[in-house]
Amino acid sequence: MPAPRLGPDYRAAALRKLASEEFDVLVIGGGVVGAGAALDAASRGFSVALVEARDWGAGTSSRSSKLIHGGLRYLEQLDFKLVFEALKERRLLLNKLAPHLVRPVPLLFPLRHRVWERGYAGAGVLLYDLIGRTRQLPPHRHLSRAGVLRAARGLDPRAMVGGIQFHEAQVDDARHTMTLARTAAQYGATVLTGARVTELVRAGERVAGAVVRDAETGAELTVAARRVIGATGVWTDETHRIAGVPAPFTVRMSKGVHLLVPRARLDLGSGLIMRTEKSVLFVIPWDRHWIIGTTDTDWDLDRAHPAVSRADVDYLLTRVNAMLAEPLTVADIVGVYAGLRPLLAGESAETAQLSREHAVAEPAPGLFVVAGGKYTTYRVMAADVVDAAVRGFGRAAPRSLTEHIPLLGALGYDEMWRERQDLAERTGLAPATVEHLLRRYGALISELLDLVAERPDLAEPLSGAPDYLRAEVVYAVTHEGALRLVDILTRRTRISIDQPDRGLAAAAEAAALAAPHLGWDAEREQAEIRHYTQRVEAERTAQQAADDHAANAARLAAGEPSPA
Repeated sequence: MPAPRLGPDYRAAALRKLASEEFDVLVIGGGVVGAGAALDAASRGFSVALVEARDWGAGTSSRSSKLIHGGLRYLEQLDFKLVFEALKERRLLLNKLAPHLVRPVPLLFPLRHRVWERGYAGAGVLLYDLIGRTRQLPPHRHLSRAGVLRAARGLDPRAMVGGIQFHEAQVDDARHTMTLARTAAQYGATVLTGARVTELVRAGERVAGAVVRDAETGAELTVAARRVIGATGVWTDETHRIAGVPAPFTVRMSKGVHLLVPRARLDLGSGLIMRTEKSVLFVIPWDRHWIIGTTDTDWDLDRAHPAVSRADVDYLLTRVNAMLAEPLTVADIVGVYAGLRPLLAGESAETAQLSREHAVAEPAPGLFVVAGGKYTTYRVMAADVVDAAVRGFGRAAPRSLTEHIPLLGALGYDEMWRERQDLAERTGLAPATVEHLLRRYGALISELLDLVAERPDLAEPLSGAPDYLRAEVVYAVTHEGALRLVDILTRRTRISIDQPDRGLAAAAEAAALAAPHLGWDAEREQAEIRHYTQRVEAERTAQQAADDHAANAARLAAGEPSPA
């Protein structure tokens, strides 16, 4: 079965279908849980619609720490159920579901205290290894101070007495979420971005669908559905509000900020994980960069664009510099991003202490809401909410099948990776380019190469972002559902955070490549460039602001893009 092309023709057909058919399940929210729920329900044989107000993963699911992990610190909290569950999901993603998007990453835990800390931390890591054992991840190992410095020469020898190295997994979260949605479409789901739910429709007391506004035209349509699932993350309380029902639980937002610095700037052969007074701090290898994060602070301002303040940047630099031989400065920072964790509200005053477990509720007949959890366990959350929603359909619902369903690009990836040198020779692309493409598209690289065969100029690097091909921009709009320039530069690619100018030099060429496929005229093309430029400028201004309120005001100055 060919992979669906989520281009303009698909979108037009999806709008017609949403307006004319009744679905078994309507999923609201195109983050990782919503996309996972759409795939779960569609693979069980239900008719499914999935609508997202902006873009796949535009909220929390493209702004994570890029880790698939069991949560080592949850062992310390004795939350064994969550750790077992998450490590099973890590194993599935590495081995079967998304090996092209999820891969091992080494992490070094520096020890700062003699004797007791090695025994205490070592016992936890040993148990973690035993629970999460998989062939892709080597066992942990204890290192002396000299051993740590051989593995990570950039560390300050005075800051630790030794260390423990173990492995986790990392994910390209934005591409993984988009690929989930596209895989759901392959299983028959009708999936649509730029489709904001403005109200829920009722048949008596029962929720029976939703009114959806098309962001491209402003037109509204009514989607009929037997069940509605809200997987809206930090917008969960808004879902309860438009439903006009009391909230069975509330979501507390925790802001997590991440910095990107060049890979060459830190002489580390491994990622790092360190304790802070509130939570943990990661330094994670990410292609040509290191990701440094994260913060864990309450946020009650704009949900769509959580802003990074100077205080956030200073906090991260201070904590990481405590371990480095040569401290980082603001001038070393290439990219910055922030995401909001949707935590179930509890009694703790600190977001870092709130549970990462999820909850499912039916606040109104026919409406099912899922919230909480963590990126790693999205599949479990999706299965749980679909189980609840399809109960009572009048026939026995099949069990979830998604632990057996590789995502698009997974099948054939291992073989293509082993033959990547031959593929480079056949296509004339540099071996490093082929590796880059395989790790982003997996076996779907063949679709990208078909574009290049039709237009050889698409094999050229994108101006201002030479790690990406021009073909990737075209593929983003013809196959992956990108509607706007910001979708291309921030989620289909990561140009907005991995280029020092945040993608400004690439914006014009990317817009020109996308324009004919999306039907943009010259005015719309310039509007897309202008909005992206304003967005970058607003983010830079926000980073100079002293606190969250000032940063939030600065970030909102860029506004939202609107069709020309």
